[in-house]
Amino acid sequence: MRSRGIRFDTNEAVEVEISNGLIVSVRSIAEEEGLPWISPGWIDLQVNGYNGFDFNGEITTVQDVAGVTESLYEKGVTRYLPTVITGSFERIKQAMTAISEACEQYPNVNKSVIGIHLEGPYVSGEDGPRGAHDKTFVRDPDWHEFAQWQEASGNRIRLVTVAPEREGAIPFIEKLKAAGIAVSIGHTCASLEQLEQAVAAGAALSTHLGNGAHPVLPRHPHYIWNQLAEDRLCATFIADGHHLSKAVLKAMLRAKRDQFILVSDCVKFGGMKPGRYSSVIGAEVELHADGKLTPVDQPLILAGSAQALDVGIAGAIQLAGITLNEAIQAVTLRPARVLGFPGGDWLRPGSAANFTLFTGPDERGSLEIRETIVGGETQYLKP
Repeated sequence: MRSRGIRFDTNEAVEVEISNGLIVSVRSIAEEEGLPWISPGWIDLQVNGYNGFDFNGEITTVQDVAGVTESLYEKGVTRYLPTVITGSFERIKQAMTAISEACEQYPNVNKSVIGIHLEGPYVSGEDGPRGAHDKTFVRDPDWHEFAQWQEASGNRIRLVTVAPEREGAIPFIEKLKAAGIAVSIGHTCASLEQLEQAVAAGAALSTHLGNGAHPVLPRHPHYIWNQLAEDRLCATFIADGHHLSKAVLKAMLRAKRDQFILVSDCVKFGGMKPGRYSSVIGAEVELHADGKLTPVDQPLILAGSAQALDVGIAGAIQLAGITLNEAIQAVTLRPARVLGFPGGDWLRPGSAANFTLFTGPDERGSLEIRETIVGGETQYLKP
């Protein structure tokens, strides 16, 4: 199998030979008209669901995991973290079990699900920082509880979002770090001292910075400024054009420079037609034509993200004025580094063949996925 494209990082036209899931050789070729960009396969660290499939429903099924995986291939995502949020012990355990079973049953799912992101339940209970997490189930960290979820997942939990101000959070972060699990600070109103303690304990990331916060904050200091200024923290951002305004996104990406990562944080309504839908918790939401998702009875607030990662990449380029190179690094090399995966020399012979081939941005600022290759096999090819 051979793939041709223009490297996103050097603008060099190359042909990549692939065999048995690995790169065999890479050679320079003459540039041809219509060649797509080629990059490492895109990685999304935060996916709650997509295209009607949900990781946070009352019951998560193997079909939910397979459905999200297949749907994301069309959006250029080769690998991702199913994200399980705050809930009862049994609901979280059931979701972990279903994801593990899906990985065991489907080889392509096993290749693409490179871990699980546990977002909560160890987050702030305050309105605002808590976001959409159910206050009933928000609680302090419990290592014994976590260990049972990790066992149910087949040791697939690779990222945990924690609020440092929770009782016992700092030793919990230390244990996660010692176990090789990445720790992110999120849904928090931590003080500067608590934030610094969390980073010293091993936290390396901020979860969707700028969201999951009080609607009104002091000018300074506050926990968003503190995380932006903390050079030891990378940060994820949702660049769908709705979660952060143009000016805020631009300023935050400039502050984080080469430490920002783009995520979708997409929920089950992503990829569906505009209209009104009932959510799992019984509320009615409206998916607008522009991709904005809002509660029907509160149209001025968001009910989650309904855009996949391709929209976030294009949005970051268009809204924040970053380069294509920067945007692609933020969904490839940087998330791989946070999770401890190799990714620097991505076209080295012998490396796994995970690629996204795409064109754009076009005059509308959009990207078009041409081909998605996972483990040396084409999982999506534009008709």
